[in-house]
Amino acid sequence: MCGRYTLTVSMEELMLRYELELALNFHPRYNIAPAQNVLAVIHDGSSLRAGQLKWGLVPSWAKDSSMGSRMINARSETLADKPAYKLPFARKRCLIPADGFYEWMKTDSGKVPYRITLRGGGIFSMAGLYDTWLQEDGSKLSTCTVITSGPNALMAPIHDRMPVILRPEDEMAWLDRGQTDVNALQKLLVPYSAEEMEAYPVARTVNSVKNDTPDCIERVPEGA
Repeated sequence: MCGRYTLTVSMEELMLRYELELALNFHPRYNIAPAQNVLAVIHDGSSLRAGQLKWGLVPSWAKDSSMGSRMINARSETLADKPAYKLPFARKRCLIPADGFYEWMKTDSGKVPYRITLRGGGIFSMAGLYDTWLQEDGSKLSTCTVITSGPNALMAPIHDRMPVILRPEDEMAWLDRGQTDVNALQKLLVPYSAEEMEAYPVARTVNSVKNDTPDCIERVPEGA
């Protein structure tokens, strides 16, 4: 699964990476967690646009918003079959920018947190889905989920799932609002190349969602 991630870059770096024209209300994040508002990128039909979505998808047909807490991840293998994801998969796809994500490896001494990044660092795009739910007062709640796949060789010793990271050349195809061929879209949802990623242990500071500071991403010695 993917339950925590980071986006520690500057607003300027994000705008350049996604060729955004409007300035963002953004500050670096070191421990992004479910139920929080997260930055997402969509295509509005003419250009890319970034905005905030609450992490934990609430389908438009839901009776209430409580199911969002159980919908932080969507398995890539069953997107076309699950009622909550079928329509967003066809029509409401987004990019969720990140520069790292956390996963916990089970060891004899307990779970050890790791941060996983691109080799050499940099922004990457996790594949996401979004939807809008109409609340009782008439206001709209826009939410999202991160799509996951099986692990690559780097992730396999750490966890049996990982977020789908789109290759940069596939991002526009994923966002293309005219693309409704789910078979073509499904081919984009594969584990990212292990050779282009790295993982390192971090302090257990990251275990608490209350901690959102630079020390969350600091490398610690193996077994510390």
